Amino acid sequence: MGPLQPGLPSSTMFPRQWKFAILDVKDCFFNIPLHPHDAPRFAFSVPSLNRQAPLRRSIILHYMDDVLICAPDDTYLNLTLEKTIQAIEKAGFEIQQEKILRTCPWTYLGLHIGERTVVPQQLTIRDDPRTLRDLHQLCGSINWVCPLLGVKTEDLAPLFNLLKGCEDLDLPRVITEEARESIEKVQLALSSHQAHRTSSKLPFSFIILGKLPKLHGLIFPWDTDQKDPLLIIGWIFLSHQPFKTITTPQELMAQLIMRARARLHTLTGCYFTCIYLPLKTGVLEYLLQTNEHLQFALDSYPGKVSIHNPKHKLCDWAFHLAPKELQSQTPLKALTVFTDGSGGSHKSVMTWNDPRTQMWESDVQMVEGSPQIAELAAMVRVFERFEEPINLVTDSAYVVGVITRAEHALLKEVPNPKLYSLLSKIVFLLSHGKHPFHVMRGHTPIS
Repeated sequence: MGPLQPGLPSSTMFPRQWKFAILDVKDCFFNIPLHPHDAPRFAFSVPSLNRQAPLRRSIILHYMDDVLICAPDDTYLNLTLEKTIQAIEKAGFEIQQEKILRTCPWTYLGLHIGERTVVPQQLTIRDDPRTLRDLHQLCGSINWVCPLLGVKTEDLAPLFNLLKGCEDLDLPRVITEEARESIEKVQLALSSHQAHRTSSKLPFSFIILGKLPKLHGLIFPWDTDQKDPLLIIGWIFLSHQPFKTITTPQELMAQLIMRARARLHTLTGCYFTCIYLPLKTGVLEYLLQTNEHLQFALDSYPGKVSIHNPKHKLCDWAFHLAPKELQSQTPLKALTVFTDGSGGSHKSVMTWNDPRTQMWESDVQMVEGSPQIAELAAMVRVFERFEEPINLVTDSAYVVGVITRAEHALLKEVPNPKLYSLLSKIVFLLSHGKHPFHVMRGHTPIS
């Protein structure tokens, strides 16, 4: 089974201990009359009241010619199954009685559903795609299993990068060694990872995992009655390509929270009881007061926000606290460095007053490109040269924006290789720095 229609309910939402029956409607696909406007399409979503009041009655999923029925007990299952078969046969369709599946494990839409777990069937992952079309099909199949198995976006990046370029689907493609390693990680996850069926009595929580800037999230209930209380319902990942050139850690967390809240609302129609954020004591309250991205992400959220992760080996291994920011919001009692750049003369300049000699020093280099590139080059030299607290003064609003957002940020690849190289250096230097800094624009009004 390959990638399914977006919006199809997750199999992890079937409550544990509920019973299953799976039907196969004979020739269903070829006997449904379609409106001419809908004829080119072959997958449909049907509104259901179960989404408004989940888990209060039988669950029925109908996809193409496969029908899944899930009910709290055998009595209710048999009643629902009987009425479903009657309705299908009344519409003129035939049920293949020999294909009604009642025993565990149940197989439905490419998934093996056990009493407590959900795993994909053993997919045939082609490790030798020859064309761009083959690659698209491979990535589609992989994307389908990622939310269940937790294969991270950064692990698949070498594979996704091969999709860039010409739009001709028959264009030849050669698998790189890095892309082959990505495929091996997927194959390992298929053989060793699993998701869990939920419990109708347990609330849901969300935790942000990973190490900046590569973050991801996990939706889970916590079942203290089990030896392993962490029930994996679904993983949340960010896009392979960020929307912005530079995305701050707070924006990354906000995006994950919004995606997770939307996903849980789709699955259950309810809220998380707790959201775990990788922040240090004192930082959370400050960000909730000052950061609009987190404010929007948590708008109308009635549950708790915690910085203390659940005691579990997965959380201990993957829950990394965001490091303290080095950027100061106020000027420091430290060395002040002025930078400037010119697109006309191609000069990239930095100058400072040496506190030891009280003499003005300067570093001037020729840099081809725009004024922004020339001044970014000067900023790179500043952070490479001075391993001490510094104040930075520049007249470029663009450069100030880059510096204030770059620390531990996620960088999007840009078409200009020189600009991308400078941005990469800035992000690396600020994310691995040890000394505080303050940056301001030279034309900032003083009040």
